[in-house]
Amino acid sequence: MLLTAWVVETPYRVPMDIVIAGSRGLIGTALVDLLRAQGHQVRRLVRGSAGGRDEVPWDPARGHLDVGVLRGADAVVNLGGAGVGDKTWTAAYKRTILESRVGPTSLLASTMASMDVPPRRFLQASAVGYYGDRGSLVLTESTGPGHGFLAGVCTRWESAADPAREAGIGVAHLRTGVVLSRQGGALARLVPVLRTGLGGPLGRGDQYWPWITLADEVAAISHLVSSDVSGPVNLSAPVPVTNLELTRAIADQVHRPAVIPVPEIALRVALGEFGTTLVDSQRVVPAALEDDGFVFRHRTIEDGARWAVGR
Repeated sequence: MLLTAWVVETPYRVPMDIVIAGSRGLIGTALVDLLRAQGHQVRRLVRGSAGGRDEVPWDPARGHLDVGVLRGADAVVNLGGAGVGDKTWTAAYKRTILESRVGPTSLLASTMASMDVPPRRFLQASAVGYYGDRGSLVLTESTGPGHGFLAGVCTRWESAADPAREAGIGVAHLRTGVVLSRQGGALARLVPVLRTGLGGPLGRGDQYWPWITLADEVAAISHLVSSDVSGPVNLSAPVPVTNLELTRAIADQVHRPAVIPVPEIALRVALGEFGTTLVDSQRVVPAALEDDGFVFRHRTIEDGARWAVGR
């Protein structure tokens, strides 16, 4: 139902040949479905053996990517990277977070740069973590990087695409916020807690949390595939909200209160360094997307929560 609605309402595009890395995650799976429904041809880069006709193996850890895979492609989309909240941030796992992003991005960018006729577009995942903790400051794509581990990761992640940019390829960095979907992501952890009636805001709750529904996320990426927008692109809803406002909107959809805050110290004890990022404030707005004519389906958190959680 999600994809059908967007196919109907998205203007017709000339079919394109698109290569996607990181296609098995929440965003990648939905994006592949949408692009195919729109008539595009999609090939998926996968680690290990190919399991289907549309899958092509690569090994970014060893620097292996057959340049022939990219020949004829109009666009390449890279969504890969180890989950930042999947494990405790030990020194080893922080290296994994960084290397799983910079290495594959660098390999794709340098391979495309070596081609006589490279793809026209390279859409590279990034994150709003680029901005660090910025309080109530409104953050557009022209805002510089913040401080902290994730800001450093995002800065190096985006820089890894420089060879493609220098070769004349249109590179867009997808600075994505919290993706709301009933299929998984942050809501998979939040909703069960709220259903018990014991959930609430994280820390004080006044920190801004950039959010976007999965429907808008993949529609925006589809839009950017055929767009001329380059550079950073904030993938977040147009109406920023605080963590408290987001939590209450989700709680309303499961008909439970959201009044029991999780103390910041508890986040640090339970989640370590990652827990401190959950109280970072990023008041992000999608200036580049809206300037390019993209229309969000879910502009307010009430609409987003209703779509992602409501029945």
